[in-house]
Amino acid sequence: MSEAKLVSPPVSEAAASTAPLDGLAACMQAAAGCGKCRLGATRRNMVFGEGDPHAALMFIGEGPGADEDQQGRPFVGKAGQLLDKMIVAMGYAREEVYIANIVKCRPPGNRNPEPDEAAACIGFLHAQIAAVSPRAIVLLGAVAARFLLQRQEGITRLRGNWTEYNGIPVMPTYHPSFLLRQESAKRDAWSDLKQVMAYLGKPLPVRR
Repeated sequence: MSEAKLVSPPVSEAAASTAPLDGLAACMQAAAGCGKCRLGATRRNMVFGEGDPHAALMFIGEGPGADEDQQGRPFVGKAGQLLDKMIVAMGYAREEVYIANIVKCRPPGNRNPEPDEAAACIGFLHAQIAAVSPRAIVLLGAVAARFLLQRQEGITRLRGNWTEYNGIPVMPTYHPSFLLRQESAKRDAWSDLKQVMAYLGKPLPVRR
């Protein structure tokens, strides 16, 4: 899917309805009582997701860490603080986008989710995407791309190239936790986010 072919769709009338709220509430209730995999037994809090239920832009990571498990909110640790800065740099407030993860419960030791854990949980994410119906999705890291798109390539190969999920344009980029360890990759991540901004009609910052 090339960048030149992307044409931002108009916002539908359904985006102003209560359907996203209803869909997300039902999904959250189901996730709160979920025991489909081993992660539910060790979690402190289920981390469903948060943000604008009518958001044009959705960010998806791999799973909650220790801070997220404690607070029950996605991306609130150091990586979340960097994600907040990335969101603001794109011209949004955190409350204007929607943030979710592949799995809703913290994997022990902050390890990556196992395939069976992701398979047990991915239906909740599918429902979230369907309810929010974003105009674009940013996937944060290779794990998110692997389980949502069934792509096995590393994030270095995937990032910066548009793909899609159920007709929604998707931009894979580096996870904020990686950017904290590898600051030199921030330039590439910003290049990816600028493609998303251009697609969504957000003004790009002017160099001075």
